[in-house]
Amino acid sequence: MSKETEYKFLVRDESFKPMATGSSRIEQGYISRKKEGTVRVRLRGNEGFLTVKGPNEGATRDEWEYQIPAADAREMLARVCDDGKIEKTRWIVPYGGLTWEVDEFHGRLAGLTVAEVELPHPGMALAAEAIPPFAGENVTGNPRYYNSNL
Repeated sequence: MSKETEYKFLVRDESFKPMATGSSRIEQGYISRKKEGTVRVRLRGNEGFLTVKGPNEGATRDEWEYQIPAADAREMLARVCDDGKIEKTRWIVPYGGLTWEVDEFHGRLAGLTVAEVELPHPGMALAAEAIPPFAGENVTGNPRYYNSNL
């Protein structure tokens, strides 16, 4: 088991794009969305992942992630995930000594862009100087912005 400490912010503008070192298209769906934990399947390019996440305790939660064959991820997305699949482009943005992931949503969530940063040590605090200028309102812990609720 591993723990993740992750902060999430709404994005103010597209100034992150020229700062990005790469991007990838992601499709994901949920097999389970219980408050006690979620089970997600994700297809990123030609890679598939199955992820189990425990409930949030502030900015920290348990997380288990496993790479699976892309063909299995495609089948799960088509056959066992509930409605409400998510499509997004993930931009990788280094800033303040950290790696920010900026998710630009598509389809029914078009117009929503969220920046997340996972800190290297569980329970670590996010320093103000490590927050990029494109990061707006801090929505860490706001269930409205959990991917499983989108």
